[in-house]
Amino acid sequence: MSKYFPFIETDRLILRPPEPQDAAAIFSRYAGDVEVTRFLAWPRHRTLDDSRQFVQFSDTLWQRWPGGPFLIELRADGKLLGSSGYTFETEERASLGYVLARDAWGMGFASEVVNALVEHAPILGLQELTACCHVDHRASARVLEKCGFDLQREQSGCVAFPNLPDTSPQPILFYSRRIL
Repeated sequence: MSKYFPFIETDRLILRPPEPQDAAAIFSRYAGDVEVTRFLAWPRHRTLDDSRQFVQFSDTLWQRWPGGPFLIELRADGKLLGSSGYTFETEERASLGYVLARDAWGMGFASEVVNALVEHAPILGLQELTACCHVDHRASARVLEKCGFDLQREQSGCVAFPNLPDTSPQPILFYSRRIL
C-alpha cells in the first residue's frame, strides 16, 4: 500500500483503494454493466474473476505509486457508486478517469470526485492531471470542463473503446489541468 494516506473524503463521498472483498460489488454495480462501460477504454467485466483481477491490478499500482484506483462510496451508508483514481505517467503527471453506476448518474458525484482528486494531487507531488474521453461522451467532457480542465486537442483514431460496436481506434477529447 502507498505510504500516502489512501483515503479521500468529501461532504458526501469516501474514496478508498479497492480490497478483495469488493470484487462482487464492483462487478454488479458498474464494471459488468454494458451501458455504464460503453465509453470506457477498458473492457467490460464479463465475469466476477475480471473484477477480482482489477482489484489485484489496483494493488500493484498502489504499491508502485503514491496513488492509484479508488472506489467511490457514499459516506452515509457505504454504498458503492463507482471507481476513479490516478494512473501515474511520471512522478509529476497522472491521468484520471471515473465511472459511476447508473443510479449515481446526474447527481454531481463525478464532479465531486474529480475536484477531490485535483485537491489531493499536490500531496502526491503531482503538477499536472490529464484526462480523455470519447468525443461523443458529452457528459464526461462537461465534468472535466466544469472541474477546470482545459481542452487541449481533439485527436482522431487515438484510443480503442472495446465496449463500442466499432472497436477500432476512436476520436477523443484530450484535457489537462495544471496543479498549483
